[in-house]
Amino acid sequence: MDEKVTVAVLAGTTRVQRESIKAAHYVADFARKLPNVEVIFVDPVDFNFPGDGNDLEGKDPRYTEIVAKADAFFIVTPEYNHSFPGSLKRMLDSELQLYNHKPVAFAGASDGNWGGVRAVEALLNAIRETGLVALSWDVYFPHVDKMFNTDGTIKEEHRERYDRNLGKLFAELLLFARLFKTIR
Repeated sequence: MDEKVTVAVLAGTTRVQRESIKAAHYVADFARKLPNVEVIFVDPVDFNFPGDGNDLEGKDPRYTEIVAKADAFFIVTPEYNHSFPGSLKRMLDSELQLYNHKPVAFAGASDGNWGGVRAVEALLNAIRETGLVALSWDVYFPHVDKMFNTDGTIKEEHRERYDRNLGKLFAELLLFARLFKTIR
């Protein structure tokens, strides 16, 4: 039997009218169905990251506890102006010492054709500095504003494809999480 893995699914923005939150909940709900996986959903709206650096005053102890507990991360980021939101950067910067040797997967989301690919691309440089280990491929949600029902569930015409892609991505994320647990 596989060892239990704790995955923190990070929603990437605090904007009020954020469509990417639906994709983030879909990713978290998908992971909750996997055996031996505990999911911690992280919505930056629920945390306080004062200041602009990773000093003690800039930490939220609840997020520190989540990062310490997590074996892996799955970041769902919207694309804003060809990049990722500052709220995500601020959250990531707060815990640099605790990310080392933990894998991270990405999903991008946008209301355009590319599904947040530029946001994920921009995020990779920042992730490298955290010590997180980025997986080699991602999942994208183009036209995210049209992919989900009003209750936040993914529309049936998209479910099979995204379940298949998330299944492959989570298999790799969990493999790396279990491997890296042995060296931490």
